[in-house]
Amino acid sequence: MTALTADQIARVKATAPVFAVHGTTITKHFYQRMFNAHPELKNLFNQTHQQSGSQPETLARAVYAYAANIDNLGALGGAVTHIAHKHASLNIRPEHYPIVGRHLLGAVVDVLGDAVDQATLDAWTVAYEQLAQIMIGVEAKLYEAAPWSGFRPFKVMRKQVESDEITSFYLAPADGAPAGGFEPGQYVSVKRFVDQLGVDQPRQYSLSDAPHGRWLRISVKREAGAADVQPGHVSNLMHDGVEQGAIVHVSAPMGEFKLDRQKSTPVVLISGGVGITPMASMLATLMAERSERQVTFVHACRNGRVHAFRDWLRRSAAEYPNLKRAVFYEAVSAEDRVGADYDFEGRVDLARIEADVMLPDADYYICGPVAFMRAQREALVARGVEPARIHTEIFGSGMLD
Repeated sequence: MTALTADQIARVKATAPVFAVHGTTITKHFYQRMFNAHPELKNLFNQTHQQSGSQPETLARAVYAYAANIDNLGALGGAVTHIAHKHASLNIRPEHYPIVGRHLLGAVVDVLGDAVDQATLDAWTVAYEQLAQIMIGVEAKLYEAAPWSGFRPFKVMRKQVESDEITSFYLAPADGAPAGGFEPGQYVSVKRFVDQLGVDQPRQYSLSDAPHGRWLRISVKREAGAADVQPGHVSNLMHDGVEQGAIVHVSAPMGEFKLDRQKSTPVVLISGGVGITPMASMLATLMAERSERQVTFVHACRNGRVHAFRDWLRRSAAEYPNLKRAVFYEAVSAEDRVGADYDFEGRVDLARIEADVMLPDADYYICGPVAFMRAQREALVARGVEPARIHTEIFGSGMLD
């Protein structure tokens, strides 16, 4: 790998602001350029995020962050690890990086033209090669540790409706082998062919049960869409077109959002909507291990009709002496029972449950819509919780910062 010179570092850093202004224009053109030359790569990218523009925006922010910190890559924190897990879940391999680099740099030239001189383009070429080698190295370790390579066929052993919006799929390897292990909080990618798009589409779903080797369980929310939001291609195919006995192709579990099972300190799980899925896995694991850790399970949803795992959570709170539950319903319906189905009306308000969530040395795990996670993290930090003890999971193209 060619090392960046001091002049090249200065050139990359100096041109970083270009991505603050023109980044999304460049990345949109990049994707168009790359897909025109390599249409097979559409199978690796969420085409809904392409159409909405959220994926190009996310890539533009990532390129800007890399360029702005080219002389201090440690400032990127866990971003490299986070992206590497996503890449490994999608089965992105070393041979893909030269293709991406060629078209990304080509898009820079196409959009900016004479504003980019050859020396600056050369500096960006070396910078991209450096980043590619970093990502390839991290991803190689993930692939080496994974229980299987690529997408593996699984058979749907059971399909269980969990709420009006969420359905669980119990998946066992089609060849009868063990399902393999994972860490509670991790996710898998599931690949389905979408007729409307003419390509395979991968979607990432958190595993929602404890690891035990017999099956993997994912719990999928039907994305019905709205006036300005397209229905979810894969989620609707899973709900309407995948029944017991069907074969789906699944990647190995990935994700750095995972329960630290070596600790004995308290755990606070905070979820909104379908964000309950990794929390269910974490709680189920603690219960299966007969852990003595103190656990507070905070969940928010609209009402009982969309509250997945409602009865399981109620039983768990009754059976597991170390568990405290705080369920918030924003729009309570007539059939919802306070104290049984839910505990509080309205949105999550940590001030109402402060004694149950502000626990010494606790770790906080948050999953849900981006705005929900941002609000909960800010509320915790305002109460003096160290950011290092707050863990979040983000899917799609959302960003907390």
